[in-house]
Amino acid sequence: MQAILSGALLAQRGSLICWVPVALALGIGGYFALLSEPGGAAFVALAGLAVVVVLAARWIALPVRPLWLALALIASGAVLAKIETQVAADPVLGFRYYGPIEGRLVHIDRSASEAVRLTLDRVRLDRVAPDRTPGRVRVSLHGDQPGAPFLPGQTLILTGHLSPPAGPAEPGGFDFRRHAWFQGLGAIGYTQTPVLSLAAPTGDWRLWVFDTRMAISAAIQARLPGDAGGFAAAIAIGDRSGMSVESQEALRASNLYHIVSISGLHMGMLTGFIFAIVRVGLSLWPAVALRLPVKKIAAVVALAVGAVYLALSGGDVATERSYIMVAVLLIAILLDRQALSLRGLAVAATLVLMLQPHALTGPGFQMSFAATAALIVAFRAMRGRNLGPRWLRPAVALVVSSLVAGLGSAPFAALHFNQISHYGLIANLLAVPVIGAVTMPAMVAAAVLAPLGLAPLALWVAGLGLRWTLWVAATVAGWGGAVSHVPTPDPIVLPLLALVLVWLILWQGRARWLGLPGLAAVALIWSTSPRPAVLIADSGGLIGVMGSDGRALSAPKSDAFIAGVWLENDGTAADQVIAAARRGIVVDGRQATAALGQWRILLVRGKVELAQLQGCAGADILISNEPDAGPRPCRVFDERTLRDTGAVALGLDADGGLVVTSANAVTGMRPWTGAPRARASQPQGLTAVVAASTQSR
Repeated sequence: MQAILSGALLAQRGSLICWVPVALALGIGGYFALLSEPGGAAFVALAGLAVVVVLAARWIALPVRPLWLALALIASGAVLAKIETQVAADPVLGFRYYGPIEGRLVHIDRSASEAVRLTLDRVRLDRVAPDRTPGRVRVSLHGDQPGAPFLPGQTLILTGHLSPPAGPAEPGGFDFRRHAWFQGLGAIGYTQTPVLSLAAPTGDWRLWVFDTRMAISAAIQARLPGDAGGFAAAIAIGDRSGMSVESQEALRASNLYHIVSISGLHMGMLTGFIFAIVRVGLSLWPAVALRLPVKKIAAVVALAVGAVYLALSGGDVATERSYIMVAVLLIAILLDRQALSLRGLAVAATLVLMLQPHALTGPGFQMSFAATAALIVAFRAMRGRNLGPRWLRPAVALVVSSLVAGLGSAPFAALHFNQISHYGLIANLLAVPVIGAVTMPAMVAAAVLAPLGLAPLALWVAGLGLRWTLWVAATVAGWGGAVSHVPTPDPIVLPLLALVLVWLILWQGRARWLGLPGLAAVALIWSTSPRPAVLIADSGGLIGVMGSDGRALSAPKSDAFIAGVWLENDGTAADQVIAAARRGIVVDGRQATAALGQWRILLVRGKVELAQLQGCAGADILISNEPDAGPRPCRVFDERTLRDTGAVALGLDADGGLVVTSANAVTGMRPWTGAPRARASQPQGLTAVVAASTQSR
């Protein structure tokens, strides 16, 4: 057995570097899967273990040395995740707040409902201690805002509502609290009153970059009105605020939304275009071409241009990941190495995980690396094969790349977004060549010609390609059966799927094909994953009961976001109004009744209705969006209880007994779910003048 293991490990020696990010990911994923936060001593021990293993590696037998190094990398991944969590620590608002808010504007975007959202730092809240004040808050604007447009770095005051970042809409669902933790958001909310300017813009180079981005976005949208201009701003500098909800939904349904997100496509096209222009231009100059390494000079210029683009695009996780991948490819050219390989991809993944371990849990990381790995494997298999006449090869390469990238990322897209685009290949074949051949070169030309005042002509050309892409998206999305929806599987499916695919791609030898039964097992688990029979919103104002025709909801409008998440996770595209009309829940005014086996469920909304309720009115389970004084002869999920448990799922065991699963029990007690943490230095509290001036508006 030892000889077999040693032989199998020795066979991997040529590709061991590709397993480095896998081992890091195991440690990072293990850390985020914990239900409680280990003490610092545990991570000191892990770090010590990693150091000892690395130092002692030379004395470990060569055949099994990779296993010990993998153990060190797994420990390092957990330590890196812990360090990032501690660095991101900031106070999280622990209650619902209404009153004056002061802060410096550091970001502007739009919500899914197209409301403008302002992200503020240097926050000050009335009568909130500095050590309990979030470092950043995000506020959605409603109503008339005569003070808009707002300037980056501007100190603003307003009166608004703030709440802690919301937990999962259901047990095991997406935890926005963790996402907000690493975004530095300690509270989110809204205002219906005008936002006022308190002080002129101030800030560092990051705000200057943000200001430049907004200026570029405004200039682009002034020249290209409508969705085309918003689309252009999105692919140019990452500002999606000018795009309508309808156009974004069409792009998603046609599997073209990856064009909006500044990722490998944009970074690759831009740096590739710059690389080609510089290389060709210098090659036409004999005195330079014969004396200097033209190819390497072009790589350096493309690397620098990519860095500028990274800064101007906002530098989010997807863009940083794309730049690292492009940088690895360009540096490979400088070192006379093969530019596109699994080793280069492994280096890029390692750097991303070291810099931002939490990126592992996001769909962007998973989808982009899956698509890129699939492309590398596919084109490596096609190397040396006859792909037809030379004039036909670019078209074949385009079809293959679109098909392979789509298949590589499709499982992760289905896992995270519960939908599969059936005509995505057609849409990509029609749109991506136009984006690459027309839109991106025209956008680059517009940037080069802007100082000469000739940008409008280039933007007009870019607009042609963008309008074509939007038309393709709308047309394909309108075809019958363009999108199908899939239910959210058991949480174990995602890590199992990733590990099986990694095994199939990286392992050398016959054992690689053991991944095929693994894929079959993943598909079986996915297809048989049950959905919760009853879901209770953490507000206590909505329940959903699974029936033969889908999930029935207790209200057609309340808790609309949570209702939408439930229905998406069920794998349906039903509207909340339609779901509220389904059988399974009987609504009578502000009360709703349902049954789960022999268990009767009663939902009561409103303080008066709850106070007038006699006992539990014959119900076994009482749900309310108000705090209940009690006691009552049934199990109660009131506003106070649900605040502690989060959303709740109800089911039955084999004997018909009630099974209760709460969201907070699944997520556990982690820094992003527990008590707020204090910062080292805090701004002073709001002055009476600021509070009074804000409230007066």
